[in-house]
This record gives sequence, structure tokens and C-alpha cells, in this order.
Amino acid sequence: MEYVHYPVMRNEILSLLVPQQDEAEMVDCTTGEGGHTLLFLNKYPKLHITGLDRDIAIQKKAIERLKEFGTRFSPVNTWFDDYFTDYKGPGLDLVLFDLGISSFHFAESERGFSFLKDEELDMRLDRNAPISAEDVVNGYPEDKLANVIYEFGEERYSRRIAKAIVFQRRLKRIRTSTELARIIYEAVPPQYKHGHIHPATRSFQAIRIEVNRELDRIEPAVSGAVDALKKGGRLAVISFHSLEDRPVKWLFKRLADGDDPKIRILTKKPLVPTEEESTENAPSRSAKLRVIEKL
Repeated sequence: MEYVHYPVMRNEILSLLVPQQDEAEMVDCTTGEGGHTLLFLNKYPKLHITGLDRDIAIQKKAIERLKEFGTRFSPVNTWFDDYFTDYKGPGLDLVLFDLGISSFHFAESERGFSFLKDEELDMRLDRNAPISAEDVVNGYPEDKLANVIYEFGEERYSRRIAKAIVFQRRLKRIRTSTELARIIYEAVPPQYKHGHIHPATRSFQAIRIEVNRELDRIEPAVSGAVDALKKGGRLAVISFHSLEDRPVKWLFKRLADGDDPKIRILTKKPLVPTEEESTENAPSRSAKLRVIEKL
């Protein structure tokens, strides 16, 4: 089986997420294909990891990849915020969040995450979720669609793009990723078509975030995970854009400040990938790593 996801900032994570004892409990909140989990299971022979992922297709790849570790790896098919709601499990030594979308979703999922592939416009990590990208694109009022693209994609031409989408969907329902990408490309000014990223990049990100409620999940999940840590337990978050990093930064600041702080921040400034890693794996360039320790 081929694995396409690169475990970002592996050296930094392994050096900072260190269990206090041999028989430790870890939760990998965004297991994906199991890259980070594999690193930890190999390094710590008595570590047990619970691996969370809402996408059953990518979780099956992780289960196959990690089957040699037997009961040391326990997969759970769930959203990470749901998992930490009323958490009743053992106190945790380590928790890891890698908030980036997996390369699997662009390369293999066939759900329209990539504007470079002609696929159904879906973008759901949970195929049973009620709203798909096709529903957002074809059903949201123009103002709401523009707001989604602006807020979650930080797209300067959000209103032009939303107007073009609404015009086109009146003629014919938009059903594929390439249809949507073409509409966006034609909606933006000529000079914007030749920037360092494709004109559809930010809009696709925004629609994906809206479909999966990605930003809504971050603060409750990280807060719940902090509560689940043992004293001295450590938690790390890897984010890939400011919309993900900002709520983590301010949550950590609130929990570390005041007369009765709950955590100690181990990374006063977020760590970023080395030049070597950025060259080896271009998508890692925007990664930021924040790590805390429970008091």
C-alpha cells in the first residue's frame, strides 16, 4: 500500500513530545495515514496510542500500516472535538494535533478537494455529513457564499467569485471540482491569474473548511485535550495557516496566564520547519508548531 502523507516536523515533535514513563498513553487526534503515530510507536516500545480520524477511508490505511503494533494502536472513527467532549478515559501523557489536510485527500480521495482534478464536488471528511461542497456552492445565498470565501479563505475577490458562481449555477448546477475552478479562474482579474498560487486555492480551502466545520472544532478539542492531560503531560498542535493557528495561540495564552495557570508554554514562538524540510516537502513550509505542558 502506498502512503502519500509526509509527517511534518517529525524531529521537533519527537524531541518535545516525550512521555514521562515507559507505559504511557497518547492520542493522535489527526492520525491520517499514521505517519506521526508510526514514529512514536517505533520510538517508545510500551507506548499505547489512540488514533482519531473521522475519514474512514484514510483510517483504513492507517490500520493496515500499523497492524504490526497490535493492541498498542487503537483506532477511533470520530471528530476530535466529539472525542474530548465529556472524556472519561485515562489521563494522557501526550496529545498531538496535525491540523493540515492530508495529501491523501488531494491525491486519492476523489472527493473534489483538488482543483487540479475532475472529481465530484464533495469535500466531506465524513461521507455521512449532511452538507457537501456541492450543496454549499449551489445552495448558499450569494452574500453567505461570499462571506465563507472571505472569512475562511481570506480571498480578496470573494464577492466577485460568489457572484460568478451564482450566475453559473442558475444556468446549470455546478457538480465537479474542475467546473468550480474554471468559474473562479474566469471571475478574477487578469493579473490575479498569474500569482504564486492558483486563483481557486483560497476558495477551495474556504469551502472545505465550511463543509467540515474545521475551525469550529479546534478550540473545544484542544481545550478538552488539555483537561485530559496528566500533570506533566504534553500537547502539540501543528497548524498551516493563521485561521488555524490563531485560536490555538490565544487559548494557550489564556490557559497559561492568571493566578492559577493550567499550562506552561514550551514554545514561546511557534517552531517552523527547517529549510531542509521545506525543500524536501513544500507543503510543510507554512507549518507552525506550538507545544505546552500541563501544570
